Amino acid sequence: METKTTFCRICEALCGLEVDVEDGRVVAIRPDADHVATGGFGCPKGLKQHRILGSPDRLRRPMKRHGDGFREATWEEALDDIGTRVKRLVGERDADAIAMYVGTAAGFSVLHPIFAQGFMDGIGSRSMYASATQDCANKFAVAREVYGFALTQPFPDVDRTKCLVVVGANPVVSKWSFLQVPNPSRRLREIAARGGRVWVVDPRRTETAKVATDHVFIRPDTDVYFFLSFLQELIASGGVDRETVARHANGFAEVAELARPWTPERTEALTRVPAATLREIVRSYREADGAALYSSTGVNMGRHGSLAFWLQEVINAVSGNLDRRGGTLVGNGIFDFARFGKKYGVMTKRHSSRLGGFTSVNDAFPGGMLADEILTPGPRQVRALFVTGGNPLITMPNAGRLRDALADLELLVCVDVWLNETASLAHWVLPATTPLQRPDLPFVFPLFLGMQARPYLQATDAIVPPEGEQLDEATIYLRLARACGVGLFGSKAAQRAVELLGRLQARLRPGRGDGVPQEWILSMLLRLGGEGRFADLLRKRHGRLRPDHAGGDYLGKRCVTDDGRVQLAPPVFVEQARALDAEFERDLARVDDRLRLITRRSVTTHNSWTHNFEEFVDGGRDGNVLYVHPEDATRLGLASGDPADVISDTATVRLPVELLDDLLPGTVALPHGWGHQHAKGLGVASRTRGVNVNLLAADGPGRLERISGMAHLTGIPVEVRRARGPQDERTWSGLPEDEERASRVGAAESPV
Repeated sequence: METKTTFCRICEALCGLEVDVEDGRVVAIRPDADHVATGGFGCPKGLKQHRILGSPDRLRRPMKRHGDGFREATWEEALDDIGTRVKRLVGERDADAIAMYVGTAAGFSVLHPIFAQGFMDGIGSRSMYASATQDCANKFAVAREVYGFALTQPFPDVDRTKCLVVVGANPVVSKWSFLQVPNPSRRLREIAARGGRVWVVDPRRTETAKVATDHVFIRPDTDVYFFLSFLQELIASGGVDRETVARHANGFAEVAELARPWTPERTEALTRVPAATLREIVRSYREADGAALYSSTGVNMGRHGSLAFWLQEVINAVSGNLDRRGGTLVGNGIFDFARFGKKYGVMTKRHSSRLGGFTSVNDAFPGGMLADEILTPGPRQVRALFVTGGNPLITMPNAGRLRDALADLELLVCVDVWLNETASLAHWVLPATTPLQRPDLPFVFPLFLGMQARPYLQATDAIVPPEGEQLDEATIYLRLARACGVGLFGSKAAQRAVELLGRLQARLRPGRGDGVPQEWILSMLLRLGGEGRFADLLRKRHGRLRPDHAGGDYLGKRCVTDDGRVQLAPPVFVEQARALDAEFERDLARVDDRLRLITRRSVTTHNSWTHNFEEFVDGGRDGNVLYVHPEDATRLGLASGDPADVISDTATVRLPVELLDDLLPGTVALPHGWGHQHAKGLGVASRTRGVNVNLLAADGPGRLERISGMAHLTGIPVEVRRARGPQDERTWSGLPEDEERASRVGAAESPV
């Protein structure tokens, strides 16, 4: 048995791992106690990933649709058929008829998204869609306008801050987003230990709230009003660093005027945050020697995710906490990626969608428009879709309608490790490697942008070889480009160069194959940043520390807006914020009309893909339940275990009730990532009983947030009632058959 070191790539924590390998298989994983940054921390998902990904359901060869099922095929057969279909569609229609959906899993690799984008550039298609428009595109849209580049994402200096205000985030369970922070519980407790305060503002008393110093309930989807009142009180109480604002920012007078009417007393009735409590939060933030506001999906996925995040960034900037130790920092990657991206047009395109007129964010259109783009005839209509590292039928809004759209495609190709729900509709499923089967560096955020609490670098080789005919995603897109008669990145020369390097690798390093020479390309990236060779970094088994964050090295130096100053008042945000008055009054008049639905995640759930592992779904954990506050349950005539119908504007789902007094009354919670009954290749998950919460969310041009194109996936208005009609096993996963059709339950059709 051999022990190897690597790092986890299933989330942004990137925990260092020790892996025991015997006969070419991983037999055990444990945290790397000597890792330079993560120091022996790991979560259950990362430590069991070899068993999750080692499932008998794992794809080992290309799979071709055959009737209602699939049969194994050769790579030659797959590439020939896909290439023929793509060439025909481009010839008969245009390049935009070929679309791609890039999922979260693609992001946790350096080369996967680069080569996927390179393939689409070769096709000449602008039809890119991304999972970011489910959970974080608002942050990219704001950063583009405020800082000049979408990936400039300031993060809290968690190891030095004296006041951290966390809104709509639960890092104890979900880890941090846009920042690598191992062992979040310990880091939050350390803030309190050094005399600081951690405020958690959330509709649920989350796991993070329970380790914080203070928790404040807020009504779901009212965050934008909380931030407006926070800014108003900060200005009124003298909390603005006017010298820093004058030197480094534009537009303060406009945002100050905008915030002026939004007093804490005005917003209290809607947000349910008492005015006195909000003032106390602002006071502790203002008086702390280093403070930061931080938010995540609970804010991002609301109706006003972009406006709320913009206001957060304005507050951190005008208070003098931006680019300050203990406040929020802008990391340094291995090179200045923001300046590089701005200069060469990387992730800066402003294409307009065919329908709805949405501007692309990070070169991608809203996922919530994909069904419309497939089903609506006309120029640029999507007729083929490549899905890479994602499962849109579980993650996207109005999944029942999206299922109909995907079934209408002339070509659906999924690059994945399983036949999941989306892949079960595909014409072709191409077997990819897992993180344990490929060499890598930390993904784009830590590598190119330095988004790490403690900056470091680490390289990993493949821990185990591929099985059967699995290929890494970069090689898959290299071969797809050739099959479709195009060059990667629109360049036949680039295509030939990578293929030549692959053949050279096969001669010099027998057993590596003639695919993309990943170590060589990763080494080129490191050397571009002056960080040496991949092989040298690989010898630093526990990682290599980089210089610590200094603070004070961004403002006036690395901001890539046209004038080098932070733009506090981009016109698109100011215009939409001015329209909030009328909406606020409408919401206030209907404040008690309907319950508000939020999502929830457990420690053994990671989006949708950990449910195919027996240990994570046994013991009554084989489905989701509707969490209801006891006061609401009494009013609705519900008791724990009762079946309830949850009704939105798009669908109805049925599932059992569980009482939870950690919720703000008027709020119900339904965990996401479930609804696997249609998956043809998930032997464990397809037998679970959960429902897909995203059936309840709306898609289409009139239902998406205009600035970022994000869907409204939290704070959804719903009606909850005790289920009517006979009760049987089916009612966990859906309504009785005659009611299903009328209610458009979609993915909740199958019997348990």
